[in-house]
Amino acid sequence: MSTSSVPPPERAAPAGPRRPSPRPGARHRIPPGALPALALFAAVRLAGVLAVIFTNHLTGHPLVRSLAHSWDSRWYLHIATHGYGHLIWVAPTSAVQTDWAFFPLYPGLIRALTLVLPLTPAQAAMLIAWAAAGVAAYGIYAIGHLLEGRGLATALVALWAVQPHAVELTIAYTESLFAALAACSLYCVLRGRWLWAGALAALAGLTRPTGFAVAIAVGAAAAHEVLRRRGRVPVTLWAGVLLAPLGWLGYVLWVGHRIGDLTGGYFTVQSAWGSRFDFGTGSLRFLRALLLHGGGVVYPAALAVVAAGVLLFVLLCLDRAPLPLVVFAGVLVLVVVCGSGSFSSKPRFLLPVFPLLIPPARALAHAFRTRPAQVLVVGAALTVVSLLFGAYVTVVAHSPL
Repeated sequence: MSTSSVPPPERAAPAGPRRPSPRPGARHRIPPGALPALALFAAVRLAGVLAVIFTNHLTGHPLVRSLAHSWDSRWYLHIATHGYGHLIWVAPTSAVQTDWAFFPLYPGLIRALTLVLPLTPAQAAMLIAWAAAGVAAYGIYAIGHLLEGRGLATALVALWAVQPHAVELTIAYTESLFAALAACSLYCVLRGRWLWAGALAALAGLTRPTGFAVAIAVGAAAAHEVLRRRGRVPVTLWAGVLLAPLGWLGYVLWVGHRIGDLTGGYFTVQSAWGSRFDFGTGSLRFLRALLLHGGGVVYPAALAVVAAGVLLFVLLCLDRAPLPLVVFAGVLVLVVVCGSGSFSSKPRFLLPVFPLLIPPARALAHAFRTRPAQVLVVGAALTVVSLLFGAYVTVVAHSPL
């Protein structure tokens, strides 16, 4: 393994590809500036929670119902309480939707927490989501610090906190848990800790249907390392690569076995939810309908977020970011653009794709050195938009998240 050091946080990385050199033997230490960045993240997301509670109060809803019982949350809570195979829903299209579509790690953690603490499933779900969001923010900061120091890392966490759909980091959804596992796995890849990277990727694969993106990123980085070192790599690299896809693959095969179609069963379950890879046909159909008939607030906002995600991915590639970050982001952007399903849900599928924010975070970090007041104004404006939109989409809008 290369023993070249990561550029120190006090200065920017040199021009050219930013590929931090792994140092497998180095001890992990909390990067400088992490605590203030995490405090900023917590303050913004707490404000988001209060905005939702206040909006619930204004509309006469229970104060925290929108946080713990929104859409998919009800499925996760039911699985945590009763297990799989006990809940179905007949959609307006007559498709029979079952709970097999939901991956097991999040409801499993909810169930485990209720067994050891005096919490209801809803309370446990919220606690896990909030804790995972904090871990994800730390992992994102660590990656940003590894790439270019404290300025980029802080801007990256701040932008991640104020995304339009960032409210979903603090409701009973899997986005925060998936983001935490993905960020920590990718950090381990960048540091050459292959076994940890593979184990965390396996857990990410047990969290969401798109969890395979982390395993693909681990595999791509490992392949690049094998080629770069002409096969002279540690055995932990091979172990990590083999371990990475086991979570996702194991659950897919388990569902297939339970319903009598080993390789295709899970995808049949997903199709009943309108979720499949259709090469963008559904997205084009949605765009046509939106242009012809309009779509209130949520659907144009969803289109804007997805379009911004595609643009940011292009910028990420031009920025010559590390390979595992580009692969992870690219796989998820491809799934979002070329997958079917409700378009209003697509922005939250992009929420864990934090590498997309590296180019604007770098621009903000550089601008802050010369124009801090303007950057703070931009940050405040983004925060207000995020809080207002989060409260609206969670409490007021009647489209699925």
